Amino acid sequence: MLSYIARRIALMVPTLFGILLISFIIVQFAPGGPVERVIAQLQNPNAGSASDRVGGGQGGDSGAQMGGDANSSYRGAQGLDPAFIKELEKQFGFDKPAHERFVKMLGDYIRFDFGRSYFRDAPVLQLIKEKLPVSISLGLWMTLLSYAISIPLGIRKAVKDGSRFDTWTSAVVIVGYAIPGFLFAILLIVLFAGGSFWQIFPLRGLHSENWNELSLFGKAVDYLWHIALPVTAMALGAFATSTLLTKNSFLDEIRKQYVLTARMKGLSERGVLYGHVFRNAMLIVIAGFPGAFVHALFAGSLLIETIFSLDGLGLLSFEAIVNRDYPVVFANLYIFSLIGLVVHLITDLTYTWVDPRIDFDTREA
Repeated sequence: MLSYIARRIALMVPTLFGILLISFIIVQFAPGGPVERVIAQLQNPNAGSASDRVGGGQGGDSGAQMGGDANSSYRGAQGLDPAFIKELEKQFGFDKPAHERFVKMLGDYIRFDFGRSYFRDAPVLQLIKEKLPVSISLGLWMTLLSYAISIPLGIRKAVKDGSRFDTWTSAVVIVGYAIPGFLFAILLIVLFAGGSFWQIFPLRGLHSENWNELSLFGKAVDYLWHIALPVTAMALGAFATSTLLTKNSFLDEIRKQYVLTARMKGLSERGVLYGHVFRNAMLIVIAGFPGAFVHALFAGSLLIETIFSLDGLGLLSFEAIVNRDYPVVFANLYIFSLIGLVVHLITDLTYTWVDPRIDFDTREA
Protein backbone atom coordinates (compact mmCIF):
# COMPACT_ATOMS: atom_id res chain seq x y z
CA MET A 1 0.00 0.00 0.00
CA LEU A 2 2.77 2.46 0.90
CA SER A 3 4.57 1.84 -2.38
CA TYR A 4 1.34 2.51 -4.30
CA ILE A 5 0.79 5.78 -2.41
CA ALA A 6 4.38 6.81 -3.12
CA ARG A 7 3.94 6.11 -6.85
CA ARG A 8 0.71 8.08 -6.99
CA ILE A 9 2.26 11.07 -5.20
CA ALA A 10 5.24 10.94 -7.58
CA LEU A 11 2.88 10.98 -10.57
CA MET A 12 1.23 14.15 -9.28
CA VAL A 13 4.34 16.14 -10.21
CA PRO A 14 4.29 15.51 -14.00
CA THR A 15 0.49 15.77 -13.98
CA LEU A 16 0.58 19.24 -12.43
CA PHE A 17 3.41 20.21 -14.77
CA GLY A 18 1.39 19.16 -17.81
CA ILE A 19 -1.73 21.02 -16.66
CA LEU A 20 0.20 24.23 -16.03
CA LEU A 21 2.17 23.95 -19.29
CA ILE A 22 -0.91 23.45 -21.48
CA SER A 23 -2.78 26.26 -19.73
CA PHE A 24 0.22 28.59 -20.03
CA ILE A 25 0.53 27.90 -23.76
CA ILE A 26 -3.18 28.53 -24.31
CA VAL A 27 -2.97 31.86 -22.48
CA GLN A 28 -0.15 32.98 -24.79
CA PHE A 29 -2.58 32.93 -27.71
CA ALA A 30 -5.60 34.28 -25.86
CA PRO A 31 -6.70 37.76 -27.01
CA GLY A 32 -6.41 40.59 -24.55
CA GLY A 33 -4.45 40.69 -21.34
CA PRO A 34 -3.82 42.81 -18.25
CA VAL A 35 -1.79 45.40 -20.19
CA GLU A 36 -4.54 45.83 -22.76
CA ARG A 37 -7.04 46.06 -19.94
CA VAL A 38 -5.14 48.90 -18.28
CA ILE A 39 -4.79 50.70 -21.60
CA ALA A 40 -8.52 50.36 -22.22
CA GLN A 41 -9.22 51.79 -18.77
CA LEU A 42 -6.90 54.74 -19.42
CA GLN A 43 -8.58 55.51 -22.73
CA ASN A 44 -12.09 54.95 -21.36
CA PRO A 45 -12.22 56.40 -17.83
CA ASN A 46 -15.95 55.68 -17.57
CA ALA A 47 -15.15 51.95 -17.42
CA GLY A 48 -13.28 52.31 -14.13
CA SER A 49 -10.24 53.76 -12.45
CA ALA A 50 -7.10 52.99 -14.41
CA SER A 51 -4.84 54.20 -11.61
CA ASP A 52 -6.32 51.63 -9.24
CA ARG A 53 -5.85 48.82 -11.75
CA VAL A 54 -2.27 49.86 -12.55
CA GLY A 55 -1.43 50.20 -8.87
CA GLY A 56 -2.83 46.74 -8.18
CA GLY A 57 -0.19 45.20 -10.40
CA GLN A 58 2.78 46.85 -8.69
CA GLY A 59 5.04 44.60 -6.71
CA GLY A 60 3.68 41.61 -8.61
CA ASP A 61 7.14 39.93 -8.68
CA SER A 62 6.48 36.19 -8.52
CA GLY A 63 2.89 36.64 -9.68
CA ALA A 64 3.79 38.70 -12.74
CA GLN A 65 5.34 35.90 -14.74
CA MET A 66 2.00 34.52 -15.97
CA GLY A 67 0.73 34.33 -19.50
CA GLY A 68 -0.24 37.09 -21.83
CA ASP A 69 1.04 38.69 -24.98
CA ALA A 70 4.38 40.41 -24.33
CA ASN A 71 4.44 42.46 -27.54
CA SER A 72 3.79 46.19 -27.48
CA SER A 73 1.41 46.47 -30.46
CA TYR A 74 -1.73 46.58 -28.33
CA ARG A 75 -5.00 47.46 -29.96
CA GLY A 76 -6.26 50.82 -28.79
CA ALA A 77 -2.79 51.95 -27.62
CA GLN A 78 -2.66 54.80 -30.10
CA GLY A 79 -1.79 58.08 -28.46
CA LEU A 80 -0.01 56.51 -25.47
CA ASP A 81 3.70 56.87 -24.91
CA PRO A 82 5.48 53.65 -26.03
CA ALA A 83 7.77 54.02 -23.00
CA PHE A 84 4.70 53.92 -20.75
CA ILE A 85 3.50 50.73 -22.45
CA LYS A 86 6.95 49.20 -21.98
CA GLU A 87 6.75 50.12 -18.31
CA LEU A 88 3.38 48.39 -18.04
CA GLU A 89 4.85 45.27 -19.63
CA LYS A 90 7.72 45.33 -17.14
CA GLN A 91 5.33 45.89 -14.25
CA PHE A 92 3.28 42.84 -15.20
CA GLY A 93 6.38 40.78 -15.99
CA PHE A 94 5.77 40.56 -19.73
CA ASP A 95 9.18 42.03 -20.60
CA LYS A 96 10.69 38.54 -20.27
CA PRO A 97 10.39 35.67 -22.79
CA ALA A 98 7.55 33.21 -22.22
CA HIS A 99 9.84 30.28 -21.34
CA GLU A 100 11.56 32.32 -18.62
CA ARG A 101 8.22 33.32 -17.12
CA PHE A 102 7.06 29.70 -17.11
CA VAL A 103 10.23 28.41 -15.44
CA LYS A 104 9.98 31.13 -12.80
CA MET A 105 6.33 30.26 -12.24
CA LEU A 106 7.20 26.60 -11.63
CA GLY A 107 9.92 27.54 -9.15
CA ASP A 108 7.55 29.82 -7.25
CA TYR A 109 4.70 27.28 -7.24
CA ILE A 110 6.90 24.61 -5.69
CA ARG A 111 7.14 26.96 -2.68
CA PHE A 112 3.43 27.86 -2.94
CA ASP A 113 4.44 31.41 -3.79
CA PHE A 114 1.71 32.67 -6.12
CA GLY A 115 2.72 36.32 -6.10
CA ARG A 116 0.23 39.19 -5.96
CA SER A 117 -3.00 39.80 -7.80
CA TYR A 118 -2.72 42.25 -10.69
CA PHE A 119 -5.85 44.18 -9.85
CA ARG A 120 -6.63 43.44 -6.18
CA ASP A 121 -3.26 44.56 -4.76
CA ALA A 122 -3.13 41.58 -2.39
CA PRO A 123 -1.14 38.34 -2.21
CA VAL A 124 -2.86 35.59 -4.20
CA LEU A 125 -2.33 33.03 -1.42
CA GLN A 126 -4.10 35.37 1.00
CA LEU A 127 -7.05 35.69 -1.38
CA ILE A 128 -7.28 31.90 -1.72
CA LYS A 129 -7.11 31.40 2.05
CA GLU A 130 -9.96 33.90 2.49
CA LYS A 131 -12.19 32.25 -0.14
CA LEU A 132 -11.33 28.57 0.43
CA PRO A 133 -13.50 28.03 3.56
CA VAL A 134 -16.61 29.03 1.61
CA SER A 135 -15.94 26.61 -1.26
CA ILE A 136 -14.86 23.81 1.07
CA SER A 137 -18.04 24.25 3.12
CA LEU A 138 -20.30 24.14 0.07
CA GLY A 139 -18.51 21.27 -1.66
CA LEU A 140 -18.02 19.05 1.38
CA TRP A 141 -21.49 19.43 2.87
CA MET A 142 -23.18 19.14 -0.52
CA THR A 143 -21.34 15.90 -1.27
CA LEU A 144 -21.99 14.42 2.18
CA LEU A 145 -25.68 15.39 2.09
CA SER A 146 -26.29 14.04 -1.41
CA TYR A 147 -24.53 10.74 -0.66
CA ALA A 148 -26.23 10.36 2.72
CA ILE A 149 -29.61 10.55 0.98
CA SER A 150 -28.90 8.94 -2.37
CA ILE A 151 -27.09 5.78 -1.22
CA PRO A 152 -29.87 4.49 1.11
CA LEU A 153 -32.51 5.63 -1.36
CA GLY A 154 -30.74 4.02 -4.31
CA ILE A 155 -30.37 0.73 -2.41
CA ARG A 156 -34.05 0.78 -1.48
CA LYS A 157 -35.06 1.50 -5.07
CA ALA A 158 -32.94 -1.41 -6.29
CA VAL A 159 -34.52 -3.80 -3.79
CA LYS A 160 -38.02 -2.51 -4.64
CA ASP A 161 -37.36 -2.27 -8.38
CA GLY A 162 -40.64 -1.93 -10.30
CA SER A 163 -42.73 -1.31 -7.20
CA ARG A 164 -44.90 1.75 -6.51
CA PHE A 165 -42.16 3.12 -4.23
CA ASP A 166 -39.63 2.87 -7.04
CA THR A 167 -42.00 4.60 -9.47
CA TRP A 168 -42.86 7.66 -7.43
CA THR A 169 -39.33 8.15 -6.10
CA SER A 170 -38.04 7.96 -9.68
CA ALA A 171 -40.45 10.75 -10.59
CA VAL A 172 -39.09 12.87 -7.71
CA VAL A 173 -35.49 12.12 -8.73
CA ILE A 174 -36.11 13.03 -12.37
CA VAL A 175 -37.78 16.31 -11.40
CA GLY A 176 -34.88 17.08 -9.08
CA TYR A 177 -32.38 16.38 -11.84
CA ALA A 178 -34.28 18.53 -14.34
CA ILE A 179 -34.47 21.63 -12.11
CA PRO A 180 -31.30 23.78 -12.41
CA GLY A 181 -29.59 24.38 -9.09
CA PHE A 182 -29.65 28.17 -9.44
CA LEU A 183 -33.40 28.15 -10.15
CA PHE A 184 -34.04 26.01 -7.09
CA ALA A 185 -31.83 28.42 -5.10
CA ILE A 186 -34.02 31.35 -6.13
CA LEU A 187 -37.11 29.36 -5.14
CA LEU A 188 -35.60 28.68 -1.70
CA ILE A 189 -34.86 32.38 -1.25
CA VAL A 190 -38.40 33.34 -2.20
CA LEU A 191 -39.88 30.79 0.21
CA PHE A 192 -37.51 30.83 3.19
CA ALA A 193 -35.18 33.84 3.04
CA GLY A 194 -37.55 36.80 3.18
CA GLY A 195 -38.67 36.75 -0.45
CA SER A 196 -42.46 36.62 -0.40
CA PHE A 197 -43.25 34.12 2.35
CA TRP A 198 -41.08 33.29 5.39
CA GLN A 199 -37.76 34.69 6.59
CA ILE A 200 -36.30 31.66 8.33
CA PHE A 201 -32.78 31.50 6.91
CA PRO A 202 -30.21 34.29 6.31
CA LEU A 203 -29.56 35.43 2.76
CA ARG A 204 -25.80 36.02 2.77
CA GLY A 205 -22.53 35.01 4.40
CA LEU A 206 -21.35 31.96 6.35
CA HIS A 207 -21.94 33.39 9.81
CA SER A 208 -23.67 36.20 11.67
CA GLU A 209 -22.11 39.50 12.70
CA ASN A 210 -21.93 38.42 16.34
CA TRP A 211 -19.99 35.27 15.46
CA ASN A 212 -17.12 35.99 17.86
CA GLU A 213 -19.51 36.41 20.77
CA LEU A 214 -21.17 33.00 20.33
CA SER A 215 -20.29 29.82 22.19
CA LEU A 216 -18.83 26.83 20.34
CA PHE A 217 -22.26 25.24 20.06
CA GLY A 218 -23.77 28.57 19.01
CA LYS A 219 -21.14 28.95 16.28
CA ALA A 220 -21.91 25.47 14.94
CA VAL A 221 -25.65 26.17 14.86
CA ASP A 222 -25.12 29.59 13.27
CA TYR A 223 -22.82 28.09 10.62
CA LEU A 224 -25.29 25.33 9.71
CA TRP A 225 -28.11 27.88 9.69
CA HIS A 226 -26.27 29.96 7.09
CA ILE A 227 -25.26 27.13 4.74
CA ALA A 228 -28.61 25.29 4.84
CA LEU A 229 -30.12 26.91 1.73
CA PRO A 230 -27.04 27.03 -0.55
CA VAL A 231 -26.09 23.43 0.26
CA THR A 232 -29.65 22.26 -0.34
CA ALA A 233 -29.74 24.03 -3.70
CA MET A 234 -26.42 22.48 -4.77
CA ALA A 235 -27.32 18.99 -3.53
CA LEU A 236 -30.47 18.73 -5.66
CA GLY A 237 -28.85 17.72 -8.94
CA ALA A 238 -26.06 15.68 -7.34
CA PHE A 239 -28.56 13.78 -5.20
CA ALA A 240 -30.56 12.76 -8.26
CA THR A 241 -27.49 11.60 -10.20
CA SER A 242 -25.95 9.57 -7.37
CA THR A 243 -29.34 7.98 -6.52
CA LEU A 244 -29.76 6.57 -10.03
CA LEU A 245 -26.10 5.52 -10.11
CA THR A 246 -26.51 3.65 -6.82
CA LYS A 247 -29.70 1.96 -7.92
CA ASN A 248 -28.30 0.77 -11.25
CA SER A 249 -25.10 -0.42 -9.62
CA PHE A 250 -26.97 -2.49 -7.04
CA LEU A 251 -29.36 -3.87 -9.66
CA ASP A 252 -26.42 -5.12 -11.72
CA GLU A 253 -24.92 -6.88 -8.71
CA ILE A 254 -28.20 -8.34 -7.42
CA ARG A 255 -28.73 -10.16 -10.74
CA LYS A 256 -25.32 -11.86 -10.71
CA GLN A 257 -24.75 -15.54 -10.06
CA TYR A 258 -22.91 -15.19 -6.76
CA VAL A 259 -25.99 -13.50 -5.24
CA LEU A 260 -28.20 -16.43 -6.26
CA THR A 261 -25.63 -18.82 -4.77
CA ALA A 262 -25.58 -16.90 -1.48
CA ARG A 263 -29.38 -17.04 -1.30
CA MET A 264 -29.38 -20.77 -1.99
CA LYS A 265 -27.01 -21.23 0.95
CA GLY A 266 -29.71 -19.83 3.21
CA LEU A 267 -28.36 -16.32 3.84
CA SER A 268 -30.96 -13.72 4.73
CA GLU A 269 -31.82 -11.01 2.22
CA ARG A 270 -30.16 -8.43 4.45
CA GLY A 271 -27.07 -10.60 4.78
CA VAL A 272 -26.82 -11.01 1.02
CA LEU A 273 -27.38 -7.32 0.40
CA TYR A 274 -24.91 -5.88 2.88
CA GLY A 275 -22.52 -8.82 3.17
CA HIS A 276 -21.95 -9.44 -0.53
CA VAL A 277 -23.66 -6.94 -2.83
CA PHE A 278 -22.83 -3.75 -0.97
CA ARG A 279 -19.06 -3.77 -1.25
CA ASN A 280 -19.12 -4.64 -4.97
CA ALA A 281 -21.86 -2.18 -5.92
CA MET A 282 -20.36 0.68 -3.91
CA LEU A 283 -17.13 0.65 -5.90
CA ILE A 284 -18.85 2.34 -8.84
CA VAL A 285 -20.48 4.89 -6.55
CA ILE A 286 -17.17 5.67 -4.84
CA ALA A 287 -15.48 6.04 -8.23
CA GLY A 288 -17.78 8.97 -8.99
CA PHE A 289 -16.98 10.77 -5.74
CA PRO A 290 -13.87 12.73 -6.87
CA GLY A 291 -15.62 14.19 -9.90
CA ALA A 292 -18.71 15.09 -7.89
CA PHE A 293 -16.68 16.69 -5.11
CA VAL A 294 -14.36 18.72 -7.35
CA HIS A 295 -17.29 19.86 -9.51
CA ALA A 296 -19.24 20.95 -6.44
CA LEU A 297 -16.21 22.57 -4.87
CA PHE A 298 -15.30 24.79 -7.77
CA ALA A 299 -17.47 24.76 -10.90
CA GLY A 300 -20.90 24.07 -9.43
CA SER A 301 -20.64 26.69 -6.71
CA LEU A 302 -20.24 29.78 -8.93
CA LEU A 303 -23.93 30.58 -9.41
CA ILE A 304 -24.80 29.53 -5.85
CA GLU A 305 -22.05 31.77 -4.46
CA THR A 306 -23.40 34.67 -6.52
CA ILE A 307 -27.05 34.12 -5.56
CA PHE A 308 -26.35 33.76 -1.83
CA SER A 309 -23.59 36.41 -1.72
CA LEU A 310 -20.92 33.88 -0.73
CA ASP A 311 -17.43 35.01 -1.72
CA GLY A 312 -15.73 31.70 -2.57
CA LEU A 313 -13.19 30.31 -5.02
CA GLY A 314 -15.74 29.86 -7.78
CA LEU A 315 -16.55 33.57 -7.86
CA LEU A 316 -12.89 34.52 -7.39
CA SER A 317 -11.83 32.38 -10.36
CA PHE A 318 -14.58 33.73 -12.61
CA GLU A 319 -13.71 37.35 -11.84
CA ALA A 320 -10.01 36.63 -12.33
CA ILE A 321 -10.66 35.14 -15.79
CA VAL A 322 -12.81 38.10 -16.82
CA ASN A 323 -10.20 40.61 -15.56
CA ARG A 324 -7.23 38.65 -17.00
CA ASP A 325 -5.79 38.45 -13.49
CA TYR A 326 -3.37 35.68 -14.44
CA PRO A 327 -1.70 35.11 -11.04
CA VAL A 328 -5.12 34.36 -9.52
CA VAL A 329 -6.18 32.25 -12.51
CA PHE A 330 -3.09 30.04 -12.47
CA ALA A 331 -2.99 29.77 -8.69
CA ASN A 332 -6.61 28.60 -8.60
CA LEU A 333 -5.91 26.13 -11.40
CA TYR A 334 -2.93 24.78 -9.45
CA ILE A 335 -4.93 24.45 -6.21
CA PHE A 336 -7.92 22.91 -8.00
CA SER A 337 -5.74 20.33 -9.74
CA LEU A 338 -3.82 19.47 -6.58
CA ILE A 339 -6.98 18.95 -4.54
CA GLY A 340 -8.49 16.87 -7.34
CA LEU A 341 -5.44 14.59 -7.45
CA VAL A 342 -5.43 14.18 -3.66
CA VAL A 343 -9.15 13.37 -3.63
CA HIS A 344 -8.61 10.74 -6.34
CA LEU A 345 -5.89 9.14 -4.22
CA ILE A 346 -8.11 9.12 -1.12
CA THR A 347 -10.89 7.55 -3.20
CA ASP A 348 -8.60 4.75 -4.34
CA LEU A 349 -7.63 4.06 -0.73
CA THR A 350 -11.31 3.97 0.20
CA TYR A 351 -11.70 1.02 -2.16
CA THR A 352 -9.65 -1.13 0.22
CA TRP A 353 -11.96 -0.21 3.09
CA VAL A 354 -15.07 -1.13 1.12
CA ASP A 355 -13.55 -4.26 -0.45
CA PRO A 356 -10.43 -5.61 1.33
CA ARG A 357 -9.83 -7.96 -1.62
CA ILE A 358 -8.42 -5.04 -3.62
CA ASP A 359 -4.61 -4.98 -3.44
CA PHE A 360 -3.05 -1.82 -4.80
CA ASP A 361 0.49 -3.12 -4.32
CA THR A 362 -0.03 -5.56 -7.21
CA ARG A 363 -1.31 -2.96 -9.70
CA GLU A 364 0.36 -0.16 -11.57
CA ALA A 365 -0.28 3.43 -10.50
